[in-house]
Amino acid sequence: MQLVAESLQNVEELMPWDLAETLQADPAVLLLDIREPYEFEAMHIAGSINVPRGVLESACEFDYEETVPQLACARDREIVVVCRSGHRSALAADVMQKMGFNKVKSLKTGLRGWSDDDQELLDKRGQPVDEDSAIDYFTPRLSPEQKAEK
Repeated sequence: MQLVAESLQNVEELMPWDLAETLQADPAVLLLDIREPYEFEAMHIAGSINVPRGVLESACEFDYEETVPQLACARDREIVVVCRSGHRSALAADVMQKMGFNKVKSLKTGLRGWSDDDQELLDKRGQPVDEDSAIDYFTPRLSPEQKAEK
């Protein structure tokens, strides 16, 4: 969490309702979902592209197998990075700024917050995800070993 806090000193965040307004005003905003492909298939924001965090740097540059031309050409385009909770997206937006992306922001609270704000999510077939399914999906399921000692 310390790394996230450090990244947020450099990264502007948008709340879900602000992103919804931004997308209505400017549909050309690039939504970059950096979750894993299985997460993206489960649910995502309409129009977003999926570039997993693990290949982000090479996806942002030409001459790599992971190059995503739409992203590599977007250094001056408004980009909003999204993830599940807003942590990975803050780290990714910080890295992208260091790589020369001038208008990159992070979705505060991530897709969990987007869902909590009753914004639409789509499944892999492009069909809307019902609210109960989204709540269930975003509910953390930690084993005892994954929890910090108190």
